[in-house]
Amino acid sequence: MKRLLAAAGWIGLAALAGCKEGVLDPKGPIAFAELQILYDSLGIMLAIVVPTIVATLGVAFWFRASNRRARYLPDFEHSGRLELLVWAIPIMTVLLVGGVAWVGSHDLDPKRPIEATAKPVRVQVVSLDWKWLFIYPDEGVATVNQLTIPVGRPVNFELTGSGVMNSFFVPQLGSQMYTMAGMVTNLNLQADHEGTYRGLSAEFSGDGFSDMRFAVHAVSERDYAKWLAGARSASRSLDADAYTELAKPSVAVVPTTYGTVASNFFDIVVRTTAAECRGQTQ
Repeated sequence: MKRLLAAAGWIGLAALAGCKEGVLDPKGPIAFAELQILYDSLGIMLAIVVPTIVATLGVAFWFRASNRRARYLPDFEHSGRLELLVWAIPIMTVLLVGGVAWVGSHDLDPKRPIEATAKPVRVQVVSLDWKWLFIYPDEGVATVNQLTIPVGRPVNFELTGSGVMNSFFVPQLGSQMYTMAGMVTNLNLQADHEGTYRGLSAEFSGDGFSDMRFAVHAVSERDYAKWLAGARSASRSLDADAYTELAKPSVAVVPTTYGTVASNFFDIVVRTTAAECRGQTQ
């Protein structure tokens, strides 16, 4: 028995080791709050699951054929106390879990700005086949498949898509958000610790979906300034011709930096894809 328990413990530790770089390893306030909701919901559900399992085993043990003390009641039909117990506990569980989810969904509204003294960083995101384009409108630079943000500053994302729907997701920073052609969605995230975090598309979008990933580099303000200086010195320019070439389907695209970006480029992409969508539906 001891060996069995030890083996179960080691298996549990091995399983938890796989949670690194995922939703159970938060690195920002949004991800941490979502993890707290997950733990609260788990605790509430365990409050009914564990007693139910114990009661099932207890009933099976007590009413075994060899137990002569167990009462045999073939004519049993109804018990008000049992009905109250059977319905009250699930109802309370649903109310508690629903309350946690309701409060959390309002507190963690993706559009709600994160309270901070530092000025938020604006990043405009375009999902392409099969790559991610990040535009920094205030800094005048853009990148492909790599996102650099300063630690401790909120990041305000505006997201859209060039074709099929995708889902922008950085598990260690928080909420995922869909990107749709001709539409703009908003998301606010923040990194509290320096590091490189995995970003991905959480919505199947075709042949190159498995390679539609990007790296999020959370760096200090000093390193962020250095990165911006280096990005502005890049020779590539993001204009209509560069975007047309970039929008062509491609797989496992290497990270790229554009030193300059055409004015209001994100808005132009949104309007263009919206017009294309309307033309396809007519």
